[in-house]
Amino acid sequence: MAVTEPPQAPLPQAQLEAEGLDRRVGFLGLLWSSEGSIIGSGWLFGALTAASIAGPSVIIAWVVASVIILVLALIHAELGGLFPVSGGTSRFPHYAYGSLAGATFGWFAYLQAASVAPIEVLAAIQYASTYSFAHSWYNGAQNTLHGAGYAVAVGLMVVFVFFNIVGIRWLARANNALTSWKVLIPILTIIVLLITQFHGSNFSADGGFFRHGSAVKSILIAIPTGGIVFSLLGFEQAVQLGGEARNPSKDLPRAVILSILIGGTIYVLVQVAFIGALEPRLLVQAKTWSGLVPGSQSPALAALNAAPFYQVATLAGITWLATVLRIDAIVSPGGTGLIYLTSSSRISFGLSRNGYIPHIFERNSARTKVPVFSIIVASLIGLLFLLPFPSWSKLVGVVTSASVMMYAGAPLALGALRLQKPDLPRPYRIPAGHILAPVGFILASFIVYWAGWGTYSTLMVALLIGYALMLASAALRLNPHQPRVDWDAAIWIFPYLIGMGIISYFGTFGSGGMLDGVGIFKNVLVGGNNDLGLYGGLIASAGWSLIIYFLAISRRLPSAMVDKYVEDVYPPPVAE
Repeated sequence: MAVTEPPQAPLPQAQLEAEGLDRRVGFLGLLWSSEGSIIGSGWLFGALTAASIAGPSVIIAWVVASVIILVLALIHAELGGLFPVSGGTSRFPHYAYGSLAGATFGWFAYLQAASVAPIEVLAAIQYASTYSFAHSWYNGAQNTLHGAGYAVAVGLMVVFVFFNIVGIRWLARANNALTSWKVLIPILTIIVLLITQFHGSNFSADGGFFRHGSAVKSILIAIPTGGIVFSLLGFEQAVQLGGEARNPSKDLPRAVILSILIGGTIYVLVQVAFIGALEPRLLVQAKTWSGLVPGSQSPALAALNAAPFYQVATLAGITWLATVLRIDAIVSPGGTGLIYLTSSSRISFGLSRNGYIPHIFERNSARTKVPVFSIIVASLIGLLFLLPFPSWSKLVGVVTSASVMMYAGAPLALGALRLQKPDLPRPYRIPAGHILAPVGFILASFIVYWAGWGTYSTLMVALLIGYALMLASAALRLNPHQPRVDWDAAIWIFPYLIGMGIISYFGTFGSGGMLDGVGIFKNVLVGGNNDLGLYGGLIASAGWSLIIYFLAISRRLPSAMVDKYVEDVYPPPVAE
C-alpha cells in the first residue's frame, strides 16, 4: 500500500539530535513499543466485555474497528516519517493549525496516555486477585482496588518510573523482551482453545449470531465501550518515540503499519477463540450475553469477570494454560503500562516544547537523556486515576474517546500539510491521502459518537480542566516559549466540539451525563435518548465532520507560519 517517494537526503544528524534525546531506538524497538501497547489488558478483558454487548456478532465489530484504526495508522505513518519528533501526535496539529489546535489535541493525547498506565495496573491486580494471597487486593463486589491493592498499584507505578528513568535504551530492551512474550501468549491461547475447547453452538446462543435484531447498534456500541478500540490503541507509540528513533524516516512508518496489522489479526482470533471456548453452562446461567457482566451472578460468573481467560482455561481443565495466563496477566498489562508512562512523558515533553505547559517538562537528564520531571509527574497523575474510578470495563469508554479525539487531529493535519508543505520529504506517502484524510476524520468522529453522551460530556469536562491548567501556565509565564493563540486557524474547534455534543445529546448512544442528577442539572443533561434515531445520528455525525474538515482546511496556517513552527525539525538554511 505504500507509495515511496524518490530517495531524499536524510536529515542532518544535528537536526535529529536537536531535542537532546538519545536517538538509539531501532526498528524492532519502535515496532515493539507500538505492539506492546496494543497487546495489553485488552486481550485479557476485551473479549468478554465486548461479547457481553454484541454477542457473537462482536467479531464484526473487531474487524470494523481494525479497519478504522488502520486508516488512522496509515495517516500517522506519513506524519511520523515527516516529523520524527517526540510526542508527535500532540505536535502535528500544532504544525498545521497553530497553538490552539495543538493545545486542544495535545491535551487529549496526554489525558489518554496518562490514564492508560493505571488502567493496566488495575487489570494486573484484578487478575492477581485470583491468587489466594491476593484476594484482599481487589473488591469484586464493587470492582475497585481494596486494601493492600493500592500499595501494590503504587509499587508497580514506581517500577515503571524506574525503567523509564534509567534510559530509553534499557527501556527498549526491556520492552522488546516483554512484547515478545505478550505476542506469543495470545497466539498460544488461540491455538490451544480452538483445538481443545471449541463449542460451535455458542455462536448461535441467545438469539443467534446477530442478537435479536439489534445487531447494528450493539456492534457500534461495542466498538468504543466494549474495550475494542481501547485494545487496538497504541500504534502511535512509535510516533511518540520519534525523537529517539535511530532511523525515523524509514522505521516509523513501517512500525506503525505493521503493529496494527499484527494486533488486529490477533484480537479477531482471540475473540473467536473466547466465544468458542466459553463453557455453555455459563451462558445458560447468564441467560443472555449481557448477563455475563457483573451483577447478580453465580460464583462461576463472578470468577469469569475477574479473570476471563484464566477461568475459561480452568473450567476446561487446561491447568498449565491457566498458570501461563496468570503470569501473562501481570506481564501484558505491565508491559503496556510501562510504555504508556514513557508515552505520556514524551507528550508532555512535546507540549512543553510547543510552549503550552511549564518549561521544566522538557528538561532532560544529562546522563540518561530522558525527561525525568515529565516521567515523575505522569506517574503521579496516573495514580490519581486509581482512586475514584471503578473497574477496567468502566474506564475504557472515556480513555477511548480521549484517544480518538487525539487521533482526529492527525487527518486534519495531514490534509492541511499536504497543501502547506507539499515538498517536504515524505518517506511514506499514504495513497489517496486527499480521500483518506476526511474519511479518517469522519471515522474518528464516529467512535467518539458511539461512545455516547455520558462519555462525551465527561470528556468535555476534562478538556475544560486542561484549558485551565494551560491558562495558568501562561498567566504565570512558566514557559519562555509560550506561543500566541492562533485563533483564526483553529476557530473551527469550538463549533466542532459543540456540534458533536449536540449530536451526542440527541443521539442513540450512552444515556446519562456528567452532571445528571446534580442540583439544577437533574434530568436536564440526560442525553442519548435516540431523538435522531440510529441512522439519523450517523448521518448527522458524518455530515458535520465533513463540514468541519473542509472548514479547517480552509483556515489552515499560511506556509510561512508553518515554517516557523517546524524549525525544530527543518531549520532554515544558514546564509553563507
